[in-house]
Amino acid sequence: MSFVRPPHIEKLLNRRDFLVRGGAGFGALALTYLLESERMLAAAAAPASTRPAHFPAKAKSVIFLFMEGGPSHLDTFDPKPKLREMAGQTLPESFRKNLITAMGEVESPLLADKREWKQHGKSGIWVSNWLPHIAECVDDLAVIRSCWGDGLNHANGVGQMNTGSILGGRPSLGSWVNYGLGSENQNLPAFTVLCDNSSNVIGGPRNWGAGFMPATYQGVRLGAATEPFPNLNPPRGIGDEQQRGKLDYLLEMNRQHAEAHPEASELDARIRSYELAFRMQAEAPEAVDLAKETEATKKLYGMDDKETTVFGRNCLLARRLVERGVRFVQLYSGTGSKWDAHSKIEQNHTALCRATDKPIAGLLRDLKSRGLLDSTLVIWGGEFGRTPMSEKGDGRDHNPTGFTMWMAGGGVKGGQVIGETDELGLYATKDRLHVHDIHATILHLMGLDHTKLIYRHQGRPERLTLNEGDPYTKIAG
Repeated sequence: MSFVRPPHIEKLLNRRDFLVRGGAGFGALALTYLLESERMLAAAAAPASTRPAHFPAKAKSVIFLFMEGGPSHLDTFDPKPKLREMAGQTLPESFRKNLITAMGEVESPLLADKREWKQHGKSGIWVSNWLPHIAECVDDLAVIRSCWGDGLNHANGVGQMNTGSILGGRPSLGSWVNYGLGSENQNLPAFTVLCDNSSNVIGGPRNWGAGFMPATYQGVRLGAATEPFPNLNPPRGIGDEQQRGKLDYLLEMNRQHAEAHPEASELDARIRSYELAFRMQAEAPEAVDLAKETEATKKLYGMDDKETTVFGRNCLLARRLVERGVRFVQLYSGTGSKWDAHSKIEQNHTALCRATDKPIAGLLRDLKSRGLLDSTLVIWGGEFGRTPMSEKGDGRDHNPTGFTMWMAGGGVKGGQVIGETDELGLYATKDRLHVHDIHATILHLMGLDHTKLIYRHQGRPERLTLNEGDPYTKIAG
């Protein structure tokens, strides 16, 4: 862009003229930066159906099954015979060197699991009897036994797994994917969240928020079975033409206000949400209408059993949403940190595994039968694992230094185990994958380079992975 230099006798009335004249013209360098920043912000805020990936993607969409509270890897996917052998003893001195002092009852006796373990599938992956249905799908899973993070408590653990940071205020993983790739369906939210009860996720909406990005990239939490999208339908007697007229009038007032307050991305997001809501009135009711599913499909997800019907419904909704182009769907099990088994882990995990096992296996089978698993990345895990040391005699404390997650579909090579923890399951020891590595891997499978997925905030090039982490490319098939 070129500028006409104003005569020296002319009064400078705006910032651009001042910058052009300032410092023998060197101010134009600052002006160029400001204009470029404005251009980038405008582009970031603009809606996009789809944006080009950095390289060919393995996955088009993500379903993240979040077991909030921290499921025990020692009782599900990572058997430890040595832990049974040493049950009742205290943690050996050699294991205490790098132990986070606030973690666990250090002097409490080691707690053996009470599970029956078997190898499953052609791959022979070990899974406990708490998850018999998922065990039948192990040849589609890449079980990552060497995850670790920095979050010791739920607020920073859930926060880091969702946003990359133990501190609040950063965009969530789903927002980064939405920002990087856009939506395949302009009539549905690109990023949706489903919870299994009315409680709040620890940390609240920041876990699916857009942080310092424009608010249009944040996730949308869906409601109960009776009304997944609250207040979506207009009052009885209000037709499309009248609704469109009301909306246009409201949008015009909002746009006038937005022109005077261009920095208010929340207002821009609100304007876009009104437009999206109007479009959703035609498509969203059909997307969440489970009455159109066969009884056999509902049974596959466990919707014929009161113990599995809630999470089964959410898993079926997730399939219907990705089937219709929704980019990122996050399902919370145990909303409100119900997996947090400081005591009575047998009762706690038995109930939660029972509620989720069949629905998750049904989701994997259903996606696969419809040809959707190849393009849908399914992720299972929580914010951390549990300790081998007991707490309150029959529970386990938080363990961020070594835990298990798994991925399936979306280009992932199934039937493999990645990494290891030590013989007691306390520390990740081989092929250690930090949360930043896990996020980089997810982005990589989506066709995004985590070092190139950048949003400029206050002059800084911000990334999901905070300039850390590497994708574990061996996970792909």
